[in-house]
Amino acid sequence: MPETYGAHECRVYYVTESTYGQTPTNPSMHQIPTESIDAGIDPELILLRGTGSRDLAAVKLGVRKPVLKLTFFLPGVNRTTFIQKALSLDSLSVQVLYFKGNFDSATDIISLLYKGMRIDKLTVECSVEEPIKATVEMIGQDVQTGTSKIAGASYYHFTPDVSDSYVQRGTASGGSLTDVLRVTDWKFTIENNLKPVPVVRSSNAYLLKYLRERHRELTGELTFEFEDKTEFDDVINDNEFSLKFGLGGGYYALFTYCKWQNVSIPSKIEDLVSLKAKFVARGVSIV
Repeated sequence: MPETYGAHECRVYYVTESTYGQTPTNPSMHQIPTESIDAGIDPELILLRGTGSRDLAAVKLGVRKPVLKLTFFLPGVNRTTFIQKALSLDSLSVQVLYFKGNFDSATDIISLLYKGMRIDKLTVECSVEEPIKATVEMIGQDVQTGTSKIAGASYYHFTPDVSDSYVQRGTASGGSLTDVLRVTDWKFTIENNLKPVPVVRSSNAYLLKYLRERHRELTGELTFEFEDKTEFDDVINDNEFSLKFGLGGGYYALFTYCKWQNVSIPSKIEDLVSLKAKFVARGVSIV
């Protein structure tokens, strides 16, 4: 009987599905170099009550809702391939593997294979003290448990990479970009507001049929060393601009048609003054 698993005995891999909710045959599984993993499943139980008793009359299965929350450093190879899925909304099979011993000859495997997964929310952040880090919140269709790796699968290992970042500002459409040399922290968030869509059917009624995107929200926040009043002028003059965030290795995220949603200057007697500015955007690309 194996001992309790440690976080060092867990890895996460993914592959893009060609058919929603179906893991490809002999898949090439790519590792996500996770820092933390929160793997769960919500059966969305239906609690039925009736007269004659204070207790539940029945507990019925609802629509299954697999959920995954992963925090990871961007890898050195295929740096933005996974986070781009927040834009393409590809459906993914994501396997969480717990194992003992060397991974290539692992024993005592516990496999959680999440199917039909899409990225509901992506947050990428960076500060002068930390490397670039991403957090994804995913929802999907189903989870299959097992005690082995996927038959016929190839597993490719990617390690995290520490790369320098930068912030640039330009015209609303993304042109004439110049460095902003006052930023100490930044983060951006892409929310897809996915909605599970179940249908009435005679079999597998507990599985949603579609996972559809709704309105998208593009937001973020920057912390500046307070050296000038640019952001206050932007708000007063209703200026529109673009923001480009360097993700290392020549990769970047470009937010276009941005406006500051809130600007504040919190000041404490023992600290230097900083300025915090939250933005909202109308377009984004990740390259």
